[in-house]
Amino acid sequence: MAEDSGQTVLVTGGSGYLGGWCVIELLRRGSTVRTTVRSLSREPQVRATVGSEVDPSDRLTVLAANLTSDEGWPEAVEGCDYVLHVASPFPPKQPKDPDELIVPARAGTIRVLRASLDAGVKRVVVTSSVAAIRLSEGAAIRALDERDWTDPDSPGLTPYIRSKTIAEQAAWDLVRERGEEDRLSVVNPGAIIGPVLNDDLSYSLQAVQRLLEGMPGAPRLGFNLVDVRDVADLELKAMTAPEAGGERFIAATQFLWTVEIGAVLRERLGEAASKVPTRTVPNLLVRGMALFDPGLRSVVGGLGKRTELSSEKARRSLGWAPRPIEDTIAQTGESLIRHGVAATPAAA
Repeated sequence: MAEDSGQTVLVTGGSGYLGGWCVIELLRRGSTVRTTVRSLSREPQVRATVGSEVDPSDRLTVLAANLTSDEGWPEAVEGCDYVLHVASPFPPKQPKDPDELIVPARAGTIRVLRASLDAGVKRVVVTSSVAAIRLSEGAAIRALDERDWTDPDSPGLTPYIRSKTIAEQAAWDLVRERGEEDRLSVVNPGAIIGPVLNDDLSYSLQAVQRLLEGMPGAPRLGFNLVDVRDVADLELKAMTAPEAGGERFIAATQFLWTVEIGAVLRERLGEAASKVPTRTVPNLLVRGMALFDPGLRSVVGGLGKRTELSSEKARRSLGWAPRPIEDTIAQTGESLIRHGVAATPAAA
Protein backbone atom coordinates (compact mmCIF):
# COMPACT_ATOMS: atom_id res chain seq x y z
CA MET A 1 0.00 0.00 0.00
CA ALA A 2 1.45 3.36 -1.03
CA GLU A 3 2.31 6.12 1.41
CA ASP A 4 -0.21 8.97 1.64
CA SER A 5 -2.84 6.70 0.13
CA GLY A 6 -5.77 9.00 0.78
CA GLN A 7 -7.93 5.93 1.40
CA THR A 8 -10.58 5.91 4.12
CA VAL A 9 -10.48 2.71 6.17
CA LEU A 10 -12.74 1.58 9.01
CA VAL A 11 -11.15 -0.57 11.73
CA THR A 12 -13.68 -2.22 14.05
CA GLY A 13 -12.55 -2.53 17.66
CA GLY A 14 -9.83 0.13 17.72
CA SER A 15 -9.53 -0.12 21.49
CA GLY A 16 -8.32 -3.73 21.19
CA TYR A 17 -4.74 -4.96 20.86
CA LEU A 18 -4.67 -5.87 17.15
CA GLY A 19 -7.19 -3.15 16.27
CA GLY A 20 -4.93 -0.52 17.85
CA TRP A 21 -1.91 -1.66 15.84
CA CYS A 22 -3.99 -1.72 12.62
CA VAL A 23 -5.05 1.90 13.25
CA ILE A 24 -1.42 2.89 13.91
CA GLU A 25 -0.13 1.20 10.74
CA LEU A 26 -2.86 2.75 8.57
CA LEU A 27 -2.13 6.25 9.93
CA ARG A 28 1.60 5.70 9.35
CA ARG A 29 0.86 4.87 5.72
CA GLY A 30 -1.26 7.96 5.13
CA SER A 31 -4.81 6.62 5.36
CA THR A 32 -7.78 8.41 6.88
CA VAL A 33 -9.00 6.07 9.63
CA ARG A 34 -12.29 5.54 11.40
CA THR A 35 -12.57 3.12 14.27
CA THR A 36 -15.48 1.83 16.30
CA VAL A 37 -15.73 1.35 20.04
CA ARG A 38 -18.69 0.10 22.06
CA SER A 39 -18.91 3.41 23.92
CA LEU A 40 -17.48 6.84 23.11
CA SER A 41 -16.25 6.98 26.71
CA ARG A 42 -13.32 4.93 25.34
CA GLU A 43 -12.32 7.54 22.74
CA PRO A 44 -9.66 9.23 24.98
CA GLN A 45 -8.11 5.80 25.64
CA VAL A 46 -8.00 4.99 21.91
CA ARG A 47 -6.39 8.34 21.07
CA ALA A 48 -3.84 8.00 23.88
CA THR A 49 -2.99 4.43 22.83
CA VAL A 50 -2.55 5.30 19.17
CA GLY A 51 -0.73 8.51 20.10
CA SER A 52 1.97 6.50 21.89
CA GLU A 53 3.16 5.34 18.45
CA VAL A 54 1.95 7.85 15.85
CA ASP A 55 0.29 11.28 15.69
CA PRO A 56 -3.43 10.57 15.14
CA SER A 57 -3.98 14.23 14.14
CA ASP A 58 -7.24 14.87 12.33
CA ARG A 59 -7.09 11.65 10.29
CA LEU A 60 -8.61 9.51 13.06
CA THR A 61 -12.33 9.49 13.84
CA VAL A 62 -13.78 7.41 16.69
CA LEU A 63 -17.40 6.23 16.36
CA ALA A 64 -19.72 4.25 18.63
CA ALA A 65 -21.09 0.95 17.26
CA ASN A 66 -21.78 -2.37 18.94
CA LEU A 67 -21.55 -5.79 17.29
CA THR A 68 -24.85 -6.75 18.95
CA SER A 69 -26.86 -3.97 17.27
CA ASP A 70 -27.44 -2.66 13.72
CA GLU A 71 -27.26 0.89 15.02
CA GLY A 72 -24.31 2.96 13.83
CA TRP A 73 -22.89 0.55 11.28
CA PRO A 74 -24.33 2.13 8.09
CA GLU A 75 -22.88 5.49 9.18
CA ALA A 76 -19.54 3.92 10.14
CA VAL A 77 -18.97 2.29 6.74
CA GLU A 78 -20.44 5.05 4.55
CA GLY A 79 -17.78 6.44 2.20
CA CYS A 80 -15.13 3.92 3.28
CA ASP A 81 -12.82 2.33 0.71
CA TYR A 82 -11.97 -0.62 2.95
CA VAL A 83 -13.02 -2.20 6.24
CA LEU A 84 -10.84 -4.22 8.63
CA HIS A 85 -13.17 -6.18 10.90
CA VAL A 86 -10.98 -6.89 13.91
CA ALA A 87 -13.41 -6.62 16.85
CA SER A 88 -14.46 -9.95 18.34
CA PRO A 89 -15.07 -11.21 21.87
CA PHE A 90 -12.07 -13.10 23.37
CA PRO A 91 -12.78 -13.84 27.03
CA PRO A 92 -10.16 -14.72 29.68
CA LYS A 93 -12.40 -17.64 30.62
CA GLN A 94 -14.89 -19.60 28.58
CA PRO A 95 -18.60 -18.98 29.27
CA LYS A 96 -20.84 -21.81 30.47
CA ASP A 97 -23.26 -21.08 27.63
CA PRO A 98 -21.34 -21.26 24.29
CA ASP A 99 -23.92 -18.99 22.65
CA GLU A 100 -22.66 -16.09 24.77
CA LEU A 101 -19.65 -16.08 22.43
CA ILE A 102 -20.95 -17.72 19.26
CA VAL A 103 -24.00 -15.51 18.69
CA PRO A 104 -22.25 -12.09 18.95
CA ALA A 105 -19.22 -13.32 16.96
CA ARG A 106 -21.34 -14.63 14.09
CA ALA A 107 -24.00 -11.89 14.14
CA GLY A 108 -21.39 -9.14 14.51
CA THR A 109 -19.34 -10.39 11.57
CA ILE A 110 -22.43 -10.61 9.33
CA ARG A 111 -23.64 -7.17 10.49
CA VAL A 112 -20.34 -5.46 9.60
CA LEU A 113 -19.88 -7.41 6.36
CA ARG A 114 -23.40 -6.80 5.08
CA ALA A 115 -23.30 -3.06 5.90
CA SER A 116 -19.91 -2.80 4.16
CA LEU A 117 -21.01 -4.61 1.00
CA ASP A 118 -24.22 -2.56 0.82
CA ALA A 119 -22.19 0.66 1.15
CA GLY A 120 -19.92 -0.25 -1.78
CA VAL A 121 -16.76 -0.90 0.25
CA LYS A 122 -14.10 -2.35 -2.09
CA ARG A 123 -12.99 -5.07 0.32
CA VAL A 124 -13.60 -6.26 3.87
CA VAL A 125 -10.81 -8.09 5.70
CA VAL A 126 -12.26 -10.26 8.46
CA THR A 127 -9.93 -11.30 11.27
CA SER A 128 -10.63 -14.95 12.02
CA SER A 129 -8.15 -17.22 13.84
CA VAL A 130 -6.06 -20.33 13.36
CA ALA A 131 -8.66 -21.80 15.74
CA ALA A 132 -10.82 -22.14 12.60
CA ILE A 133 -8.06 -24.21 10.94
CA ARG A 134 -5.93 -26.08 13.44
CA LEU A 135 -8.43 -28.70 14.60
CA SER A 136 -8.72 -30.21 11.14
CA GLU A 137 -8.40 -33.97 10.71
CA GLY A 138 -5.19 -33.47 8.71
CA ALA A 139 -3.27 -32.08 11.69
CA ALA A 140 -1.61 -35.37 12.58
CA ILE A 141 0.10 -35.90 9.23
CA ARG A 142 1.15 -32.53 7.77
CA ALA A 143 1.39 -28.80 8.30
CA LEU A 144 -2.08 -27.31 8.01
CA ASP A 145 -2.89 -24.57 5.53
CA GLU A 146 -5.81 -22.42 4.38
CA ARG A 147 -7.67 -25.40 2.84
CA ASP A 148 -8.19 -26.86 6.33
CA TRP A 149 -11.20 -26.14 8.53
CA THR A 150 -12.04 -26.97 12.12
CA ASP A 151 -15.34 -28.84 12.35
CA PRO A 152 -17.37 -26.69 14.77
CA ASP A 153 -19.48 -29.72 15.71
CA SER A 154 -16.49 -31.74 16.94
CA PRO A 155 -16.93 -32.78 20.58
CA GLY A 156 -14.89 -30.99 23.23
CA LEU A 157 -14.26 -27.70 21.40
CA THR A 158 -14.19 -24.55 23.52
CA PRO A 159 -16.87 -21.92 22.79
CA TYR A 160 -14.13 -19.59 21.51
CA ILE A 161 -12.92 -22.07 18.88
CA ARG A 162 -16.48 -22.75 17.77
CA SER A 163 -17.29 -19.01 17.63
CA LYS A 164 -14.33 -18.17 15.38
CA THR A 165 -15.05 -21.08 13.03
CA ILE A 166 -18.80 -20.41 12.78
CA ALA A 167 -18.31 -16.65 12.30
CA GLU A 168 -15.81 -17.15 9.48
CA GLN A 169 -17.98 -19.76 7.76
CA ALA A 170 -20.95 -17.36 7.95
CA ALA A 171 -18.87 -14.61 6.29
CA TRP A 172 -17.94 -16.86 3.36
CA ASP A 173 -21.55 -18.06 3.04
CA LEU A 174 -22.78 -14.45 2.78
CA VAL A 175 -20.36 -13.35 0.05
CA ARG A 176 -20.99 -16.56 -1.92
CA GLU A 177 -24.74 -15.99 -1.77
CA ARG A 178 -24.19 -12.50 -3.15
CA GLY A 179 -21.61 -13.57 -5.73
CA GLU A 180 -19.10 -11.16 -4.19
CA GLU A 181 -16.34 -13.45 -2.89
CA ASP A 182 -13.58 -11.18 -4.19
CA ARG A 183 -14.74 -8.43 -1.79
CA LEU A 184 -13.84 -10.57 1.23
CA SER A 185 -10.43 -11.58 2.49
CA VAL A 186 -9.76 -13.38 5.79
CA VAL A 187 -6.67 -13.34 8.00
CA ASN A 188 -6.24 -16.25 10.44
CA PRO A 189 -3.70 -15.24 13.12
CA GLY A 190 -2.06 -17.54 15.62
CA ALA A 191 -1.35 -16.45 19.19
CA ILE A 192 -0.66 -12.72 18.88
CA ILE A 193 2.15 -11.25 20.98
CA GLY A 194 4.38 -8.19 20.68
CA PRO A 195 4.77 -4.75 22.27
CA VAL A 196 1.76 -3.74 24.36
CA LEU A 197 0.06 -0.40 23.79
CA ASN A 198 -1.56 0.02 27.21
CA ASP A 199 -2.34 -1.90 30.41
CA ASP A 200 -5.33 -3.65 28.85
CA LEU A 201 -3.71 -7.00 28.06
CA SER A 202 -5.07 -9.26 25.37
CA TYR A 203 -5.44 -12.89 26.40
CA SER A 204 -2.54 -14.18 24.27
CA LEU A 205 -0.07 -11.87 26.08
CA GLN A 206 -0.88 -13.48 29.41
CA ALA A 207 1.30 -16.54 28.68
CA VAL A 208 4.39 -14.30 28.58
CA GLN A 209 3.18 -12.30 31.58
CA ARG A 210 2.67 -15.44 33.68
CA LEU A 211 6.12 -16.76 32.79
CA LEU A 212 7.78 -13.49 33.83
CA GLU A 213 5.88 -13.34 37.11
CA GLY A 214 6.98 -16.86 37.99
CA MET A 215 5.07 -20.14 38.23
CA PRO A 216 5.96 -23.63 39.56
CA GLY A 217 6.82 -24.77 36.05
CA ALA A 218 5.81 -24.30 32.45
CA PRO A 219 2.72 -26.26 31.34
CA ARG A 220 3.24 -28.46 28.28
CA LEU A 221 1.29 -26.04 26.10
CA GLY A 222 2.37 -24.74 22.73
CA PHE A 223 1.39 -21.78 20.60
CA ASN A 224 1.65 -20.83 16.94
CA LEU A 225 3.05 -17.37 17.65
CA VAL A 226 2.97 -14.21 15.54
CA ASP A 227 3.92 -10.55 16.08
CA VAL A 228 0.95 -8.17 16.33
CA ARG A 229 2.70 -5.73 13.96
CA ASP A 230 3.12 -8.48 11.37
CA VAL A 231 -0.59 -9.37 11.61
CA ALA A 232 -1.47 -5.69 11.05
CA ASP A 233 0.86 -5.66 8.03
CA LEU A 234 -0.84 -8.76 6.58
CA GLU A 235 -4.29 -7.22 7.14
CA LEU A 236 -3.23 -4.21 5.08
CA LYS A 237 -1.72 -6.39 2.35
CA ALA A 238 -4.92 -8.49 2.17
CA MET A 239 -6.95 -5.27 2.02
CA THR A 240 -5.50 -3.96 -1.24
CA ALA A 241 -3.83 -6.85 -3.11
CA PRO A 242 -6.04 -7.92 -6.07
CA GLU A 243 -5.00 -11.57 -5.57
CA ALA A 244 -6.18 -11.53 -1.93
CA GLY A 245 -9.87 -11.31 -2.87
CA GLY A 246 -11.80 -14.45 -1.93
CA GLU A 247 -8.81 -15.91 -0.04
CA ARG A 248 -7.84 -16.68 3.55
CA PHE A 249 -4.31 -16.26 4.92
CA ILE A 250 -2.64 -17.86 7.94
CA ALA A 251 -0.62 -15.37 10.02
CA ALA A 252 1.65 -17.55 12.15
CA THR A 253 5.42 -17.62 12.40
CA GLN A 254 6.45 -20.61 14.48
CA PHE A 255 5.17 -23.19 16.98
CA LEU A 256 6.89 -23.00 20.37
CA TRP A 257 6.25 -24.81 23.65
CA THR A 258 5.81 -22.58 26.71
CA VAL A 259 9.16 -23.74 28.10
CA GLU A 260 10.84 -22.66 24.83
CA ILE A 261 9.24 -19.21 25.10
CA GLY A 262 10.60 -19.07 28.66
CA ALA A 263 14.11 -19.97 27.44
CA VAL A 264 14.07 -17.02 25.00
CA LEU A 265 12.94 -14.66 27.79
CA ARG A 266 15.72 -15.85 30.12
CA GLU A 267 18.37 -15.59 27.41
CA ARG A 268 17.33 -12.16 26.12
CA LEU A 269 16.13 -10.39 29.28
CA GLY A 270 18.64 -11.74 31.80
CA GLU A 271 17.90 -10.74 35.39
CA ALA A 272 14.47 -9.35 34.48
CA ALA A 273 13.43 -12.91 33.57
CA SER A 274 14.90 -14.61 36.63
CA LYS A 275 11.49 -15.89 37.78
CA VAL A 276 10.77 -17.65 34.47
CA PRO A 277 10.52 -21.42 35.13
CA THR A 278 13.05 -23.72 33.47
CA ARG A 279 11.15 -26.98 33.89
CA THR A 280 7.90 -28.33 32.51
CA VAL A 281 5.17 -29.42 34.94
CA PRO A 282 3.28 -32.69 34.35
CA ASN A 283 -0.05 -32.45 32.49
CA LEU A 284 -1.85 -34.05 35.43
CA LEU A 285 -0.74 -31.23 37.74
CA VAL A 286 -1.92 -28.58 35.24
CA ARG A 287 -5.32 -30.29 34.97
CA GLY A 288 -5.57 -30.17 38.76
CA MET A 289 -4.59 -26.47 38.84
CA ALA A 290 -7.20 -25.74 36.15
CA LEU A 291 -9.96 -26.76 38.57
CA PHE A 292 -9.18 -23.55 40.48
CA ASP A 293 -7.86 -21.33 37.67
CA PRO A 294 -10.41 -20.33 34.98
CA GLY A 295 -7.61 -18.99 32.76
CA LEU A 296 -6.03 -22.45 32.62
CA ARG A 297 -9.33 -24.26 32.22
CA SER A 298 -9.82 -23.02 28.66
CA VAL A 299 -6.44 -24.35 27.47
CA VAL A 300 -6.07 -27.76 29.15
CA GLY A 301 -7.49 -29.43 26.01
CA GLY A 302 -4.32 -28.35 24.20
CA LEU A 303 -1.87 -29.95 26.67
CA GLY A 304 0.85 -31.86 24.83
CA LYS A 305 -0.62 -31.12 21.40
CA ARG A 306 1.59 -29.74 18.65
CA THR A 307 0.06 -28.35 15.47
CA GLU A 308 2.21 -27.16 12.58
CA LEU A 309 0.73 -24.42 10.40
CA SER A 310 2.02 -23.15 7.06
CA SER A 311 2.02 -19.42 6.28
CA GLU A 312 3.60 -20.07 2.89
CA LYS A 313 0.57 -18.70 1.03
CA ALA A 314 0.81 -15.25 2.68
CA ARG A 315 4.57 -15.17 2.12
CA ARG A 316 4.40 -16.28 -1.50
CA SER A 317 1.34 -14.45 -2.84
CA LEU A 318 1.41 -11.27 -0.70
CA GLY A 319 5.12 -10.95 0.06
CA TRP A 320 4.48 -11.20 3.81
CA ALA A 321 7.79 -11.30 5.71
CA PRO A 322 7.27 -11.60 9.48
CA ARG A 323 10.12 -10.73 11.87
CA PRO A 324 11.98 -13.43 13.88
CA ILE A 325 9.69 -14.61 16.69
CA GLU A 326 12.57 -14.59 19.21
CA ASP A 327 12.82 -10.80 18.79
CA THR A 328 9.07 -10.50 19.31
CA ILE A 329 9.16 -12.60 22.49
CA ALA A 330 11.94 -10.43 23.94
CA GLN A 331 10.17 -7.19 22.96
CA THR A 332 6.92 -8.50 24.48
CA GLY A 333 8.67 -9.18 27.78
CA GLU A 334 10.43 -5.79 27.80
CA SER A 335 7.15 -4.04 26.97
CA LEU A 336 5.20 -5.83 29.73
CA ILE A 337 7.84 -4.86 32.28
CA ARG A 338 7.91 -1.25 31.04
CA HIS A 339 4.12 -1.00 31.39
CA GLY A 340 4.35 -2.40 34.92
CA VAL A 341 2.12 -5.37 34.17
CA ALA A 342 4.92 -7.87 34.76
CA ALA A 343 6.94 -6.82 37.79
CA THR A 344 10.72 -6.82 37.56
CA PRO A 345 12.47 -8.85 40.29
CA ALA A 346 13.90 -5.66 41.81
CA ALA A 347 10.42 -4.22 42.23
CA ALA A 348 8.93 -7.44 43.56
